[in-house]
Amino acid sequence: MRDTKESRLLLVLLVAIAFALITVDIRGGRNSPVDGARQAAAAVFGPVENGLSSAVDPVGNAVSAIRDSGSRHDRLATLEKENAALKAKLGSDDRNRSRLNQLDRMLKIAGEGQYGIKGAQVIAIGAAQGFSWTITIDVGANDGIKRDMTVLNGDGLVGRVTTVGPDTSTVLLANDPDFTVGTRMEGGDELGFASGQGDRPLRVELLNGRADVKKGDRLVTFGSEADRPFVPGVPVGVVSRIDPSNGGLTRIIYVTPYVGYTKLDIVGVVVQAPKKDPRDEVLPAKPKPVPTPTVTVTVTPSPDASATDQQQ
Repeated sequence: MRDTKESRLLLVLLVAIAFALITVDIRGGRNSPVDGARQAAAAVFGPVENGLSSAVDPVGNAVSAIRDSGSRHDRLATLEKENAALKAKLGSDDRNRSRLNQLDRMLKIAGEGQYGIKGAQVIAIGAAQGFSWTITIDVGANDGIKRDMTVLNGDGLVGRVTTVGPDTSTVLLANDPDFTVGTRMEGGDELGFASGQGDRPLRVELLNGRADVKKGDRLVTFGSEADRPFVPGVPVGVVSRIDPSNGGLTRIIYVTPYVGYTKLDIVGVVVQAPKKDPRDEVLPAKPKPVPTPTVTVTVTPSPDASATDQQQ
């Protein structure tokens, strides 16, 4: 198109018309008189725009993905670290809750029996000098620990101290075959001696061969002279089996210990014995018996049976 006076005039006229249409469209809002023309244009050019978009978007998405891949990878790594830290924290909290529970139960036993205890943590199992059932705890002579002190936890009797170092001690567990402790039956004065049998129940030899004993009866420590190595009243276990009485001078029973000797963590060394024998005060509350459901069957004669009886 040549640059003439007429062409310049036409350009000015078209610009003026364009501004006029824009003004009318803005003022008209949704009722704009050019809205129909806009929709017609959208119908014509819309498919073309969609085609161009579908052709261009994958490339754009790929570029964006490459551009953001570094930051996304860093963010993912951060989230994974945060997740791992959270799991570790939760695991730690679970362990701490378990330890607090063990400590609470142990303090309850100490309070009920009036035992002065020194808390300790199990740091090793087994002994360097053999294969006996022993544990190593993180308290020793510097903490006031001495040989032949009673060791307990929140469940009952754990064992006795056999070796003491400056900061650690070795404890012989009650289930060791070389372990023996005097026992007393709950609610009476039947005495005996309990010996360890490894992972089997404790073997208890009652001094009275005619002792009246039954499954479910419970035993506590009898105590030793000057309370060493055992203080009285510490829960030992529950009778699980009784050998038939053969009229002998003694009677053998088997006792399932309260303490799980394969899962020890928090224990307490009795550094001060009670002023008096707590007897059965430290034993846990007996479980309440579960009532046995009874079924009552009521027989109701049918109408046909009643009519037959009357006819007869």
